[in-house]
Amino acid sequence: MSIVTVQLGQCGNQIGHEVFSALCSDIRGTHGLCSKKENESYHDSCKERFFCEEESGVPVARAVLVDMEPKVISQTLSMAARSGHWKYNSHSHFCQKQGSGNNWANGYSVHGPRHKEAIMNLVQKEAEKCDRLGGFFTIMSMAGGTGSGLGAFVTQCLRDAFPASFILNHVIWPYGTGEVIVQNYNSVLTLSHLYQSSDALLVHENDVIHKICAQLMNIKQISFRDVNQVIAHQLGSVFQPAHTAGESSGYSRNPLGDLMETLVPHPEFKLLGLRNIPQMPESSLAYSTFSWPGLIKHLRQMLIANAKMEEGIDWQVRPPHPGSSIPTTNKPLHFNTSIANLVILRGKDVHGVDLGSFQDPSLYTSWLNPQDAFSAWKTPRAFNKYEKSASLVSNSQFLLKPLDSIVGKGWNMFASKAYLHQYTKFGIQEEDFLDCFTTLEQVISSYTNL
Repeated sequence: MSIVTVQLGQCGNQIGHEVFSALCSDIRGTHGLCSKKENESYHDSCKERFFCEEESGVPVARAVLVDMEPKVISQTLSMAARSGHWKYNSHSHFCQKQGSGNNWANGYSVHGPRHKEAIMNLVQKEAEKCDRLGGFFTIMSMAGGTGSGLGAFVTQCLRDAFPASFILNHVIWPYGTGEVIVQNYNSVLTLSHLYQSSDALLVHENDVIHKICAQLMNIKQISFRDVNQVIAHQLGSVFQPAHTAGESSGYSRNPLGDLMETLVPHPEFKLLGLRNIPQMPESSLAYSTFSWPGLIKHLRQMLIANAKMEEGIDWQVRPPHPGSSIPTTNKPLHFNTSIANLVILRGKDVHGVDLGSFQDPSLYTSWLNPQDAFSAWKTPRAFNKYEKSASLVSNSQFLLKPLDSIVGKGWNMFASKAYLHQYTKFGIQEEDFLDCFTTLEQVISSYTNL
């Protein structure tokens, strides 16, 4: 099944470009470490998901690019075309001249309704090109105006126009120190609106990716492109084809559907975090060897200690003992409780890997059977030059702290009515803010009580 990607705003378009580049360089690579037949079916499956073929033989991304200013889109289109390996459809983009000025209300209440028809027509055209539409993957940031405000509006339109399709929003969480003074407002408004119309939100935190670039990739002067390439690598490690448990023969047919089915058992819990190991500069790969038990051990500890990367994990954190009658309020400090986890393994000898440690009932909330809460996908085909790699997509308390922090900061500004006039002039009233705070307080409370 095919996925239509909708790239929104500067951040969404720049990351989208890196994602398609990463997918393309992965399928062009000869580093499959697997049989020719396996490699071919992987190749075909990826093409069907993310690209459509043109007569010229150059794969065309199944994507719609939207921004309120032209610069980034024109750069993105020409960079893709220059690569010679893939390109965007020259008609699948929409841009204007004026930008949204980092104002969520401007993107949501002004640009959204004004350009709804043009944007949705492009989406409809891309959807019609798919033999089988699996759903939509939107990429956006929360801090600015276009990605966040217009992104939330477009997500609602997608939900109305395609009620039976899956929608996964990939959201970039702003730097804690922040580039935009009103980023907490924009984030609160974005998250609460997406919570109403999306099936799941897959979140990357800028601060975390920045750390990975500095500490694991050893990059001295970190640019947005470096950050985006790490994000794209992590997304590729999830969305490239893999065998789900029930399908021994072909690759998973509907990646978005399979992802939701395994990770979102209840509409109150939609926040997904992503971890991927190992990550290192390409130059170091030749000198590194990894064993599956070592990777799995690290990934499991990253999960329970809520570590963002494989360096600096707190190995003291242990799951609570099963059967202990300690009330949940006295849970071991820093222990990260999960609702559901998905581990994706790629590379050689994947089929013999023991994942029993992820099925430990003490990792999960009490209302789900651990057998239902954990899934694994595997493929012997290696990903992006890594002989062995493991990814974890987790619906757990990963984002509780950052969410609490953003809501807290936003509320403090709201209580003193700071900058509210910039939103009210575009029709977002104080009651709208209060509704959004209430929605997110409920989400925080649900995740806290796991």
